[in-house]
Amino acid sequence: MPAPTHRRRWLTICAITASAGLLAIPASAAPGGHGSPFGARTLAQLAAAREQSVGAMSPKTAADDDDGNEADEIAEGADQYAEARTSPGIVAPGAYGAAWSSLTNLPSTGGSWTNVTNLPYNSDDSRYRDIDSNSSGGSGDVTGRMAALAADDDGYVYAGSAGGGVWRSERGGGHWQPISDRLPSQSTGALALDGAGRLWLGTGEATTNADAYLGSGVYVLSDPHHGTFSSRSRVGGDELESTTIHELRFGAGRVWAATSAGVWSHSTKRLGGSWKLEYAPNPAYLPGGSKADDPDAAYKNITNDIAIDPKDPSKVVLAVGWRSGDDYNGFYTKDTKDSKGAWTRITSGLGDLPADADDVGSVTFARSADGSRYYAIDQSPEQLNTNPDSGLEGIYVSKSGSPTGPWTKIADYQGLAASGSALTTAGYMPGVQAWYNQFLTVDPANPDHVYAGLEEVYETKDGGSTWSTVGPYWNFTFPCWNIDPAKQTGDCSPTTHSDQHGVAIGRYHGKSFVYVGNDGGLYKRPVDGAQDSAGHATDWTSLNDGTIDTLQYYSVGVGKDLTYGGVSVTGGLQDNGQSILRSNDKVMGSNFGGDGGDTLTDPANGCDIAEEYVYLAIQVTQNCAVNDGSWLDDPSKATSYGVAPPDNATGEARFIAPLAADAKDSSTWIAGGRHVWVQTHGYAIRSGDEWKSVYDLGAGHTATAVAASGGKVYAAWCGPCNNQGFARGIAVGNADGTGWHDIALPATGADGTVPNRYLSGFAVDPKNADHVFLTVSGFSRQWTEGPGAGVGHVFESKDGGTTWKDVSANLPDVPSDSAVVTPNGGLAVATDLGVVYRAPGRTTWQRVGSLPAVAVLQLKLSPDGRTLYAATHGRGIYRIPVSDCR
Repeated sequence: MPAPTHRRRWLTICAITASAGLLAIPASAAPGGHGSPFGARTLAQLAAAREQSVGAMSPKTAADDDDGNEADEIAEGADQYAEARTSPGIVAPGAYGAAWSSLTNLPSTGGSWTNVTNLPYNSDDSRYRDIDSNSSGGSGDVTGRMAALAADDDGYVYAGSAGGGVWRSERGGGHWQPISDRLPSQSTGALALDGAGRLWLGTGEATTNADAYLGSGVYVLSDPHHGTFSSRSRVGGDELESTTIHELRFGAGRVWAATSAGVWSHSTKRLGGSWKLEYAPNPAYLPGGSKADDPDAAYKNITNDIAIDPKDPSKVVLAVGWRSGDDYNGFYTKDTKDSKGAWTRITSGLGDLPADADDVGSVTFARSADGSRYYAIDQSPEQLNTNPDSGLEGIYVSKSGSPTGPWTKIADYQGLAASGSALTTAGYMPGVQAWYNQFLTVDPANPDHVYAGLEEVYETKDGGSTWSTVGPYWNFTFPCWNIDPAKQTGDCSPTTHSDQHGVAIGRYHGKSFVYVGNDGGLYKRPVDGAQDSAGHATDWTSLNDGTIDTLQYYSVGVGKDLTYGGVSVTGGLQDNGQSILRSNDKVMGSNFGGDGGDTLTDPANGCDIAEEYVYLAIQVTQNCAVNDGSWLDDPSKATSYGVAPPDNATGEARFIAPLAADAKDSSTWIAGGRHVWVQTHGYAIRSGDEWKSVYDLGAGHTATAVAASGGKVYAAWCGPCNNQGFARGIAVGNADGTGWHDIALPATGADGTVPNRYLSGFAVDPKNADHVFLTVSGFSRQWTEGPGAGVGHVFESKDGGTTWKDVSANLPDVPSDSAVVTPNGGLAVATDLGVVYRAPGRTTWQRVGSLPAVAVLQLKLSPDGRTLYAATHGRGIYRIPVSDCR
């Protein structure tokens, strides 16, 4: 049976992790003006959702007015995350590094965080087959996005995540241990093993999405089987701080790094001393250059890969260029033995591989072990900007083994679509996100055996003459599929999660395996694995066994588990739906699909849940969305309901829009788009018509934070929200629609007043609704060049928001994301690098526990107020007793 048209799809909003800096590349401002930060599952969901009418499952957004261009809509989502941290200007490199140093020097509260989500997370959990889940799609156990992989012949596998650091398995995958927690950057760009068996780590995820965080350089681990990374293991000086690193390659005694600031090299024998800048196409735009402050500086020196000729390692080819296009895009070469020679652009002789700047974007190389073949994936800026089907230019082979070619095209998106792709059934083509999804590797035992990753995993065993989609997008569209396994017409084998990023081939117990990393974590299969008649692999195994937790949460909700005792914990995730963990669970399930945005959970009943998808598309359930799939035959048996406020339909809400319950009345909810919406039916709401607009924030304004207590409502907004004319404000009123007014905030964010930056959250004193705290994202003017950046991250009002006082004191200068007032009157604040606490009666801040350098986006208290829960964007959900915060 084909998939129902309303089936939710996964989303991808890329790389929101904490490290040494933020790469602010909003697609709307970048050269080329195009970008798509979500996975193709988003594209499919939004296209399919509009074909049906199940409440909030038919979101109409502003992108509907742009000929239904989903890629533009998707780009907006990533821009908005970056805007919160960069507006009103451009953030200087080094901001996160300085903040991490400041945070680690704070006194500690004591106590230790406990990981709540360190157990398997089953995206196919059969308990949750309700209308809004993705159960039975085939991805199985999942975790957060993996950016890079490495594997050896002794069964060791190394996985570098987007925001949760690097992990090691000694058993060919599974039973993972973190090995980079002591580094100031938990964002991975590249992993590579050299000929001596050392593991090299390039920090800073290099997907060039609008919200990728920068790294702190390159590190090397001499004994990767047993050791862990430390700051002392950094290679060279600070030359590669605040960059992203796409690839690390080795040749002639040197390691080469393709970074967002050009190509650099370093001796592999002498690890001290500076990195050498080999080539930067526009050096004036590098830090310290005459144009370093130019708004386009972040795009002007992006490099993607390095290919070294196996027959003559002195001959090197660089793949250079910004994914959306620039005049400098192209392939460059040089004989590195000639120290005075210049890098020259290759303008001819490549064969099918393009030389024109418009056709060279993000590129990945792969070389066969015997040196007889070079392969390449090329994403085209021209295709990205003009072709709604795909941004893929092609996959190529150089049968000479030389990176200078000649190259022959062996795949395009039409050919891959015909190879058993499941993406096409959603109306999209392979390579629709080729700028974001790329990997390529060659079987060491066979130079004609290649694995390529885009949104799906593809395999060829004959050098590209024929291809199979061995890791299809999902199982929903296959004839064997039914949400009820008893009704399947055949055997749907497990597949991988979508959106591929990393790949490695290694051996375990004498057998070769291919390992792939994607937005759902890690999977493996035998290199020469089995396929069904459609070319789909039948032998994928998920390696996300719960010992590795890199889940990227936006939110967390906690409520009493009335069935099993204890509490139920739920949260919204990047590209992995909504997780739910009952108190008796050994495996965490997923009861809603898509991106999980903000979350409401009834403290008195943890099965009363509201989950935001995107743009205020809200689903609600009152039984944890437990369902056996019977709604497929009888829609009335669905146990979740779409209840989106009207701003969802008009596109006047942010991608992850704010949602809150009144602290004194869990039946009163506040949602923010252009309007402040209130509904008073609690979890019994069944329609979006039950929301009432109590205040219009104004044309062009959208809510960034809402809170309420005892009927008093606070709403923060921005508009414009990017660094061109950024503006922010606060409105205060009552849930019944009375008393609404705008707070007068100085437009320039003068010292001591609320800065002209993104207002990210409120925390209302439960004893006094006029006593409220405000968190502010972005960086102070030391790091942000923009009007009114001001100073400070936490502000206090004792008169209902009329006046505000900066109480940041010794708080590190780092984006602050949310806050809660603890029962004893203290204040806990979530930041992009961890959690801080101010004890009652104190004016200074302490660090809570010792989380790695990971973003904490939301804090919530347990129903009894004794436990603080933290939703991290890269290391799952943690908890700590409030009594330890003292």
